[in-house]
Amino acid sequence: MDETFLEMLERNADHADAFASRFDDLQHEQRPEAVTVCCSDSRVLQDHVWGNDEPGHLFSCGNIGNRVVQRTDEGPQVSGDVLYPLAHTDTDLAVVLGHTGCGAVTATYDELTDGLSEPPGIEHCIDLLAPGLEGGVEKLPAGLDRDEAVNRLVEYNVDRQVEFLLDSDDVAEGVQVVGAVYDFQDAYDGRRGEVHVINVDGETAPERLRERHPAIDSRVQRLWTY
Repeated sequence: MDETFLEMLERNADHADAFASRFDDLQHEQRPEAVTVCCSDSRVLQDHVWGNDEPGHLFSCGNIGNRVVQRTDEGPQVSGDVLYPLAHTDTDLAVVLGHTGCGAVTATYDELTDGLSEPPGIEHCIDLLAPGLEGGVEKLPAGLDRDEAVNRLVEYNVDRQVEFLLDSDDVAEGVQVVGAVYDFQDAYDGRRGEVHVINVDGETAPERLRERHPAIDSRVQRLWTY
């Protein structure tokens, strides 16, 4: 047996000891207060980012590129992973969390600019991101290096995912949709591991976000506007 998995089981035993009584009121239903859509990058600890260790508090979805879109016979739709808590558990907050140095955004950028290919499974994910990122690639300022371009497209991708949720008839009007970026590359003025808010219900201008939401004034920051 792989030593890594053995260590994982040992850590799970500690988890079970600590959490044994935390499921008493959750064994038959859940009412999470927010659904988070995060990138499944190993550097982004989805619940730990928010300091969460409370079962039932957050409905966490993860995939490469923090996508909310899936393909169906009826065309692009909100992914069932994201829609389920909004439709069935009375959750009224959706948070789309991108991160600096996103590999999925990088791969999509490379595909759009250099035509690089990936295995079919990854290509499928890129194909879901590419339509939203094409406009962003065209808008990128001149003179950026590759890392700078990717981190601006991370924001652009978050904006497109937020936009898709807001435009969907399946998402109730009362649901607030927030877009943010988790930074561990020192791209923003802040600490490593800090979340920076870039979009609330489709508003992306930092000045207006700070005016409308003074409680998050210090956490509003963007790398670019377009």
